[in-house]
Amino acid sequence: MDNQKPSVCVLDASTYVGFWILKGLLSREIVKKIREMKKVEERLLVFTVDVLDYHSIIVALKGCCALFCCLDDSDGYGYDDDTTVDLEVRGAINVVEACAQTHGMQKIVFNSSLTAAVWRENICSEEEVDERSWSDQAYCRKLKLWYALAKTLTEQAAWALAMDRMLNMVSINAGIVVGPSVAQHNPCSTMSYLKEAAQMYENGVLAFVDVSFLAEVHIRAFENQSTCGRYFCFNKIVNTEEEAVKLVRSLSPLIFLPPKYECQGNEVQSERLRNKKLNKLVEGFAYE
Repeated sequence: MDNQKPSVCVLDASTYVGFWILKGLLSREIVKKIREMKKVEERLLVFTVDVLDYHSIIVALKGCCALFCCLDDSDGYGYDDDTTVDLEVRGAINVVEACAQTHGMQKIVFNSSLTAAVWRENICSEEEVDERSWSDQAYCRKLKLWYALAKTLTEQAAWALAMDRMLNMVSINAGIVVGPSVAQHNPCSTMSYLKEAAQMYENGVLAFVDVSFLAEVHIRAFENQSTCGRYFCFNKIVNTEEEAVKLVRSLSPLIFLPPKYECQGNEVQSERLRNKKLNKLVEGFAYE
């Protein structure tokens, strides 16, 4: 941590997305020619935080001007019932309340998911799905989409409390995250996101985002004082069988395809997702 610059907190930096946000922050703070690990360590303070332990969050946030909040299953237990959902919601409430009690806290950048917006029974009747959209809780329970339900209720709880406490918050609603070693380091969240993936694909709301791009979006949302509300974050909507096969192969070995699998058709699904707000935020950023 550098005493000359305001500190920020990444909670939880042990998650896949959290780690990449931390990596992006460090690349901004450290002059490129300096590579010694000692210089990196001088800028870091590491805390053990349990989001169900309010005091541990308060301790970690002391002196910070911003929080990057990444509440994901980093313990490998998965999302399998209402109890799991409730734990994540309670954790989010603790985190936002701790921010409200932290002197000098200027912004929360809240990592959320497109699954908090795309699960509704009649979504095929909608031409556009954007940041105004929310998943239907009853529909998620009906299909046992516990991950989507957790992300919906957690984000809604965070927004309600942030507005009540007059906190500046931005949420980044990410598509399925892809990137280096994602199958090894983010298996539970990946598989939970992809439950009923075929239906998302048919509905035109299955999309992916590269983790380095996602981290950049979080950091820009923090740096740009004009950001507000929700931002749908994805690089591409998966709307052809060819794109679906590419996505599956990028997530190997979590999902398996026969080595010589060949696409069977040329059908193109409708694209319903819109991310116009994001385009302005990432203007000038080259994504490969």
